[in-house]
Amino acid sequence: MIEQIKSLIEKEIECEELRVDGDGSHFQVIIVSKAFEGLRSVKKQQMVYAAVNEHIASGDIHALTIKAYTPEEWSKAKHFL
Repeated sequence: MIEQIKSLIEKEIECEELRVDGDGSHFQVIIVSKAFEGLRSVKKQQMVYAAVNEHIASGDIHALTIKAYTPEEWSKAKHFL
């Protein structure tokens, strides 16, 4: 399922970096994209949710934690993860 989630997100959002981890139906996503520049956190998350919404609706994905960054934000944040 991890590879499937990655594929769905990559189809919708051009990513500089994408990490998906988790098991069962609980997953964590770290995504870095220039497409997020100028957007608030909620809008970034909505973009990611839209890419996987079908699997959330079906119950395949029960919980999804998203950390979405612009490349500039990621260059600062990755040192703290």
